[in-house]
Amino acid sequence: MEKYVAFDIGDKRIGVAVSDPFNTYALPSFTYVRKNLREDISALADIVKEKGATCVVCGLPVNFDGSEALQTRKTQRFLDELKAALTVPVVCEDERFTTAMAHETLISEGMSREKRKNYVDALAAANILDGYLSRINGKKQ
Repeated sequence: MEKYVAFDIGDKRIGVAVSDPFNTYALPSFTYVRKNLREDISALADIVKEKGATCVVCGLPVNFDGSEALQTRKTQRFLDELKAALTVPVVCEDERFTTAMAHETLISEGMSREKRKNYVDALAAANILDGYLSRINGKKQ
């Protein structure tokens, strides 16, 4: 049985989410605060191992029209380093609107701006993973 971990990779923080035991939905886990490339890669590799992940899903930021952005290239370079450090597959999932959806959800729940900052990235990672799981589960049926 597959076990997924998802990362929403930002310049300052990385949101972490995990799949439920049946791979039908994603659970926001926590937000990792970035330090430097070496420590970040090591920390994410530790998370993958700790969660027992058999596959990692990472959000890939693109422009509204789907074209590559500066952030796309920055994220891709980070993912190249992450892939080299892991023994499990790393796949990319379009992350358009996932952070905006996370903000809207937290605002609708009345969460303060300060608290949202600490939770929005994990929820965005869950949105990324939900999209991926929906897509692969749709293919299985």
